Amino acid sequence: MALIVGGEPTYADNAMSAETPDVQVFTSSGTWNKPASAKIVHVEVVGGGGAGGGAGATGAGQWSFGDGGGGGEYASGWFDADDLASSVTVTCGAAGSGGTSTGGDGGTSSFGAHVTAAGGIGGSVRTASSTANFSTGGHGGFGGTGGSGGSVRIPGGTGGTGIGITSTAGTGQRGGDGGASFLSGTSPGNSNAAGTAGQAYGGGGSGASRGASLAAVNGGNGAIGAVIVTTFL
Repeated sequence: MALIVGGEPTYADNAMSAETPDVQVFTSSGTWNKPASAKIVHVEVVGGGGAGGGAGATGAGQWSFGDGGGGGEYASGWFDADDLASSVTVTCGAAGSGGTSTGGDGGTSSFGAHVTAAGGIGGSVRTASSTANFSTGGHGGFGGTGGSGGSVRIPGGTGGTGIGITSTAGTGQRGGDGGASFLSGTSPGNSNAAGTAGQAYGGGGSGASRGASLAAVNGGNGAIGAVIVTTFL
């Protein structure tokens, strides 16, 4: 019989077979059905990434930029299969949506009520200005935190802060980097362009930026959350 001790599994003799584990990766919401002969189940959950802030339209001698969105929270846990229902509802947190204003927040991912992980927060947008700006007036979106369940929990990375130094398009402004989740890398900010989408799974989108006399552009969308369920037979 398999036992869970201090959040980690221990196994009695012959508790598990030599069969390859059943691995299911959910990148959209659905239902996990417990495989036959399931013994131990390892669940990994990451929330959706927040979107980067957009860059507003600029006049002569102005710049604008957005900060990066935060990465989704990660959580994992081990469960005795006998303690789980035959089917469990799986929710993959939505990706934050980028626009020309503050980025949208990522959604919460969950494996039933057993493990949840919060989405990252969207990055700020800085209004058009001709004054150098490195950090005041906004911030990168905070990484997701505050989920429940599981034995391991890692907050998402905070999005980076953009910069605006001169109005010369492409040389004096840059959007903030998107924050990473435990299952993703960072998303680089762009100069005088729309933001970059977050990396899978749960990465935050990067901020946009604009130089002088240009139309507004969107921040990068966050990446969708995911749920990974590994069943040992």
